[in-house]
Amino acid sequence: MNAHWRPPALSMRWWPVFLRNLLVWRKLALPSLIGNIAEPLIWLVAFGYGMGALVGQVRWNGEQVPYLLFLASGSICMSAMNAASFEALYSAFSRMHVQKTWDGIMNAPVGLDDVVFAEMLWAGYKAVFTSTAILLVMLALGISHSPKLLVAWLVLVAVGITFSCIALIFNALARSYDFFTYYFTLFLTPMMFLSGVFFPREQLPEVVRIISGWLPLASAIELVRPLFLDRWPQQPLQHLLVLLAYAVAAYWAALALTRKRFAA
Repeated sequence: MNAHWRPPALSMRWWPVFLRNLLVWRKLALPSLIGNIAEPLIWLVAFGYGMGALVGQVRWNGEQVPYLLFLASGSICMSAMNAASFEALYSAFSRMHVQKTWDGIMNAPVGLDDVVFAEMLWAGYKAVFTSTAILLVMLALGISHSPKLLVAWLVLVAVGITFSCIALIFNALARSYDFFTYYFTLFLTPMMFLSGVFFPREQLPEVVRIISGWLPLASAIELVRPLFLDRWPQQPLQHLLVLLAYAVAAYWAALALTRKRFAA
């Protein structure tokens, strides 16, 4: 086996790296919060209330669902995806390549595996932070008051970690910020439209619908949307396993590619 693909060598030394990112971010917490939640809330207001007044209800899984509730449950998953991706791409790349923060950290007795693990958890934390803020706003607007939203919050934690792992692959491959355009244009944007955020996947051609059902964002939405409706998801184990498979495979690939980059 290629040495770069060996199993992760982890210790609790990831915690100081995570804490370092938290302490730096605290100085910019408020502007970061506003930036992270403003765009999804604009989408929600413009499409949920604006288009929702025209659409009324949509048919999803054999039942009529208010479009505002349909969009809210999808957009919060999309927000977790975007928040994790931005942090694991632009911010992590700045620390790794531009500012050389990772090099400085590894002068201490901290290994690269611990740094990558900390970055993955940190990007996941940023996604959870953003999702929590949006969820509180949705509660205040009365979009859903289901007690199952607590379970939805746990799913959003998994969503943030999954997409932070995926984004770290592109972080390891990037030579400049421009490279991330491929990730957003060829991966995130198509997945956003194929996963049921804005309209039911049942509207898609059958082949596309079957393929889209195995996308991580689609699995996340299939778990979260019923919880917004105060129902339990159908086939929850399948969707959780999809997220787990993407997270484990992507983390391992990201770690191997990052090792290869630093070994060059």
